[in-house]
Amino acid sequence: MPKKGRKGRKAAALSEEERLLLLQQKMLAEEELSKKKEDMLTQFLKDKLAKEEHNSALNMNKINLQWRTVLREVKARELRKDIEILSQTFERVVDCKDSVIRSLARDLSEAEAQYTHALCNHLHNIDQLLQLQQCRLRYLDEDYNTELEALKKEFETERRMIIEHHDKESRYLRDVLLALEQNFSESEYEAKLDFQSTRDDVKNKNLEEKHYLRVQLEGTVEELWKRFQQALKNYTEATEDRKIAFEALKLKDEKSSKEIEMQMKKLQKIQDSIGILKGKIAAHMREAEEQNRRVHEEKEVVLKQLQKLKSQMNQARAKARSSLAKLTLESSTALKKLRGVLEKAELTLRLAEMCRKLETEEEKVLPFYASSLSREEQEQLEQVSLEKPGEQLAQVMQDYLGLEHFWQRYNKVKLEQLSLEREKAVLRQENQKLRLLLKQYLDGISVSDEVLSRLNPLLILNHKPRAPGPAGKAHRKRPLHTVVEAAHEVPHIL
Repeated sequence: MPKKGRKGRKAAALSEEERLLLLQQKMLAEEELSKKKEDMLTQFLKDKLAKEEHNSALNMNKINLQWRTVLREVKARELRKDIEILSQTFERVVDCKDSVIRSLARDLSEAEAQYTHALCNHLHNIDQLLQLQQCRLRYLDEDYNTELEALKKEFETERRMIIEHHDKESRYLRDVLLALEQNFSESEYEAKLDFQSTRDDVKNKNLEEKHYLRVQLEGTVEELWKRFQQALKNYTEATEDRKIAFEALKLKDEKSSKEIEMQMKKLQKIQDSIGILKGKIAAHMREAEEQNRRVHEEKEVVLKQLQKLKSQMNQARAKARSSLAKLTLESSTALKKLRGVLEKAELTLRLAEMCRKLETEEEKVLPFYASSLSREEQEQLEQVSLEKPGEQLAQVMQDYLGLEHFWQRYNKVKLEQLSLEREKAVLRQENQKLRLLLKQYLDGISVSDEVLSRLNPLLILNHKPRAPGPAGKAHRKRPLHTVVEAAHEVPHIL
């Protein structure tokens, strides 16, 4: 029984623990369900928000598309209007450009004609210059030939002088050689005589000394033998150099004698050749004198021709210089005139550009006003223009028919200027009258001694103001002008 009681308590304890576990499991399951519901709700809201954003973006795109179609239609209408205006202006510009191109074509044809004329003149001048250059080359060639002949003559004279100088020098050298040989032979003979005399003197002296020593010094021979032998040895050593020199001089003498014989033979041959050459030189001298005489006569003739050609060349150079100076002056004047014309043309183009910016819409579309002449008058004017002019002034006016449109526009501008000046004068008078009325009004409303001394229009009824009548008429007669706003013109221009 006690064992059963323990088992029952254990089962009750386990059942409580299981309940706690079950409660915890239930709480966890409820929390998981609540989390799942929250996740599902957030996911649903996110999907709904994405759909709303998609629908709003789609609707916004549709609205933008419709708005763009409306804007395109409005912009298309504006562009059509702009295109119409631009087409009119383009046609006007094209007409102006066509007229400019035609005028340029005429100018180009005139320029080509001037160019061909200038080219012909230039080629003619070049031909003349070539002829002058050829004449100058011929003169230079003749001068060169004359100078060449003169140089040849000078060369021949210098050559003869050099040959003569060479002959003189050779003769001088031969004389010097002969004098040297004579001096050498004389010195050699004197040297031989001196040598023989000294040798004889030495031999005699030696014999006398021997005899004297033999007589006086027989006792001292043995003592002095050694000294004698030594002295003899010294003597032989001292005279050895003279002996060697004598042998060398002897050999040199034999060699020089042989050379002298050979030179004498050569001199004989040279003297023979000199005699032959002298005969030839005499013959050549006679021929050269005859040739020099002929050349001198030819030289005088050539000098006369050269002086004549030089005078002709100087005349031609003077003419060419004068024509060149004249051509330079004319070209400088032409360049100055062309620069003036170019400056006038540039000024005209700048003024045309400035005037084009100030043109109105009507002038841009119709630059030239219609003629005020009747049809019969126009036909009569055309017939008169087709007839050949007789007077010089009429012929000159025919050259300026291309400026007819220019004069039309110029006259139109002058008329507008006159009308504006008249309108300005009328407005100035009106302004003065209004100033007078304003002054009378201010004087009427102000009280001062000066004002009281005059007539006051506010106090006096008998006097009527005379200014408003004409001013009102002028105001009624004032012409009306069409005014175009700048804000309306800017988008069309841009």
